[in-house]
Order: sequence, then structure tokens, then C-alpha cells
Amino acid sequence: MRTRSSPKADPPLRLRAGTSGWSYDAWKGPFYPAELPAREMLAFYGARLPAVEVNNTFYRLPKPAVLESWAAQVPESFRFALKASRRITHLKRLREAGDETAYLLSTAAALGPRLGALLFQLPPNLKLDLARLDGFLALLPEGAPAAFEFRHPSWNDEAVHERLRARGFALVLADVEDAPPPAFVATAPWAYLRLRRAAYAAGELAGWLDRLRDAGTAEAFVFFKHEDEGVAPRLAAELLALAGAAPAQEPLRVRPRPARETAS
Repeated sequence: MRTRSSPKADPPLRLRAGTSGWSYDAWKGPFYPAELPAREMLAFYGARLPAVEVNNTFYRLPKPAVLESWAAQVPESFRFALKASRRITHLKRLREAGDETAYLLSTAAALGPRLGALLFQLPPNLKLDLARLDGFLALLPEGAPAAFEFRHPSWNDEAVHERLRARGFALVLADVEDAPPPAFVATAPWAYLRLRRAAYAAGELAGWLDRLRDAGTAEAFVFFKHEDEGVAPRLAAELLALAGAAPAQEPLRVRPRPARETAS
């Protein structure tokens, strides 16, 4: 950890905490009002949390008009993180993906300033390949809000970190069940965390805030895993409260239910 020379040594952290997705009927009661129509979920969510990770774009990228409608339903300060198409990351595995990447960038631009990040999540069986990575990074323009989640351990290499730092791209840190928390490696002034455990104690959330602040992070996207019990929006609100961010418009309450295994 860095040694702080004074209490004002670090810039304030802009925390954008949210969940992976928002349109879940199972959240009616725990989070959404029971009678809330699906078409009003995004506006309700956006009034209470500052960011959302959209995983459906991994399978199909909506038309620009749909993204524009999303942007119109949330505050100016709200941010969307879009998961890149599987054609880029899983089918072409970052190679010869120029057309798909250009389409992603042009379509995502429909969100305007509400585009927060583009998540490139690589398949677990894709091993370290610096030439492959270099070729793909060359497709991304300067200033692209790209974040990379490398899921094979061989990518935990300083040469990878150096390449991301040179472009200001974020290394995604994923905290998953049955594994120790990942080492905090900062490759950009902003960070991208995917907190995928079923539950987090207040001390664990505070620990992640400490890591962000110790790294001098200016902006952080933090997304909790969707599950049917509606715990994720509550955890996002708790993290925001710990960071001193504005509270949600209404208390986020979750009825206790048995935990169940869900996809990440």
C-alpha cells in the first residue's frame, strides 16, 4: 500500500456501484415495487443506483435506438457498462475482429456520455498470447473505455499490465466464490470490479474501498452478481453509503431467503 503524505493526497473517488442487469421479475418485492411494469424498471433502478452492467450485449447488441431510449430513462450522471459481443471475445477470440469491434464502438456511442465502460471478458481457456492482445488493442481508439477480464491465470503477467497501462485500459478484478480475493493491480486511473460472491460483510466492502483508495483510483465501476433474492442492489447501496455517496431515494431492503447458486 502507498504511504499517504497527507489526508488530501488522493483525489476523491467517484464510485459507480450497481448490479449485473436490472430487468428481473424476481426483484419485485425485494427491490422493485410488486406492481412495477418491466418498462419502468430501468428508470426506477437509475434513480437509486448510478451504474449497471449489461450482460445481454454479449449475445446480441441492441440497435442504437434502443440504447438511446435507455439513456433517456436515467440521470445524466448514470453510466452503462456494456459487455462486448461473444463474436469478439469467444468466437474470434480477439483475432480478425475489426468489423465486429467497429460495430460495437459505433453502436455503443448511441449512449453518449452515459457510456461508462466496455467489458471484454475472455474465455477461461484462452491462454496468454501477447501478439493476439497487441493486434486487438490496435483496433481500439485512444480514450476508449475498455476493461479486460482475463480468466486464464497465465494472463497475470506484467507484460499484459504494461500494455493496458500504456493505453489507460482497466484490468478487471473479479472476486469469485471458493477463491481468494484477486491481487489489486491498477492499470488505469479508473477501475472495474466484479464482485461475484453471494454475500459481503460490511468489513469486506470497506476493504475493497480501501484498495481503490490506496491505488489512487479516481473512478471505479463495481458490479455485484445478479441473483433472485435481490441482494445485489442492496450491496451496491451499502457500498455507496460506505463511500459517503448520496443514499438511495428509498431504503433498499431484502427479505431473507435461502441462497442459491447462480450464473455470473
